[in-house]
Amino acid sequence: MSATSDPRAGATIEVRRLGLSDYVSTWQAMQRFTATRTIATSDALWLTEHPPIYTLGLAGRREHVLRDSAIPVLKVDRGGQVTYHGPGQLVAYTLVDLRRARLSIRELVRRLEGAVIEWLATFGIAAYGKVSAPGVYVERAGVDAKIAALGLKVRNHCTYHGLAMNIAMDLAPFSDIDPCGYPGLAVTQLADFGVARTVAQAGDELAPILAARLS
Repeated sequence: MSATSDPRAGATIEVRRLGLSDYVSTWQAMQRFTATRTIATSDALWLTEHPPIYTLGLAGRREHVLRDSAIPVLKVDRGGQVTYHGPGQLVAYTLVDLRRARLSIRELVRRLEGAVIEWLATFGIAAYGKVSAPGVYVERAGVDAKIAALGLKVRNHCTYHGLAMNIAMDLAPFSDIDPCGYPGLAVTQLADFGVARTVAQAGDELAPILAARLS
């Protein structure tokens, strides 16, 4: 995986652009990074997208996968239930030392949501979080629709995993699951609001906002 530092991200956050990456390899890399980091290790933000895959969190129940398909289902070590990753979705992995940053996991979640909400506001899109159901939502056709999902793992006071922001993707695979464990939850994406962005462009725009809120 190639890595580049982003001067816009500030001194304490290293931004890495991974392009399209294999989910398992990236997950294992996050685990290694977290297991070997020291107090001197900079926090990191990894930007990527993945080939199609469903992931189940630690408490995830297989019954939330409603129909079998060619898309693999993988049990992973983040919080939350089931979600879908695929091309056209920006995944931002947040590798943060909570103790050094003086953040609780709850506050980190609020900051990640806040960064997405701030970014969407630049397009005139009103978005919001929910205390009872982490993630970022917008109103579509009179209902709450999820546009970004969150799931984190904490090990030795350090986090990995992060958020998945739907940019311009095939949303059909979400119909085969209960997104985030909520039957019938509507899912949307940036393209549905007439905003044209590639995953790389979205990452370039969102990364400085995320980094500022995490620094």
